[in-house]
Amino acid sequence: MKVDAASALGNLPPSLRSELLEEFNKITRNYREGRWEASELNGGRFCEIVYSIIAGHLDGDNYPDKAKKPSRFKDACERLSNAPTTYSESARLTIPRVLVPLYDVRNRRGVGHVGGEVDANHMDATFVLHTTQWLMAELVRIFHKTDIATAGEVVKNLTDRTVPAIWKVGEVARILDPSMTLADGTLLLLYSELGPQSERVLAKNLEQNTIGNYRRVLDRLHKARLIEYERSTGTVHISPLGEKEVEERLLPQGAFS
Repeated sequence: MKVDAASALGNLPPSLRSELLEEFNKITRNYREGRWEASELNGGRFCEIVYSIIAGHLDGDNYPDKAKKPSRFKDACERLSNAPTTYSESARLTIPRVLVPLYDVRNRRGVGHVGGEVDANHMDATFVLHTTQWLMAELVRIFHKTDIATAGEVVKNLTDRTVPAIWKVGEVARILDPSMTLADGTLLLLYSELGPQSERVLAKNLEQNTIGNYRRVLDRLHKARLIEYERSTGTVHISPLGEKEVEERLLPQGAFS
């Protein structure tokens, strides 16, 4: 179900609403693409935007023009509980308390996890994803400008599980949609990584044992200008047209249009 953001969050200023949706979409997109560290980093900025919204709401709907980072994030969130009890407990207590651990994932856990620890990036990114979904659902409940039934459907869509498009197991990346064509799978794998990939790595991830046959797929994508394929080196780059194809056709769309 597609719902216009102006209705779903209609009582928010357009500037803050735009910032909120942009960061939320980054988090969900990075999670689908398996970009765990990027997903966590965006979670910190998301917290600052939600804090600015809630602080403005509790100050008589006196919102800043742009989201701002408070000097002591935890202390600032705790002070929101001093707002008049005429405001909802969700705005005064629950949302601020949820923001603190979400913010700490970036500032205290450290997205790199350098050292001897087991790599927790995927686990942390999953926490970031579902916590931001819950926060978005609460904001829709508080700030929606639509009927209750429609707002409820938006909340339901936001809290549905988001399944990554790519599953990484060690050095191998797998496309989770078994119906996806080789050409589309190639574009998605290229899109999910920074920089070029080798034809043999792509063939391995797509379970193509005959490199000659797979090269014909790469040739077709090259002719369509969706990729740049250098046969002499076996190097494959995704083009701006290829990125656009992935974003508009292959990646699942969010709850907001």
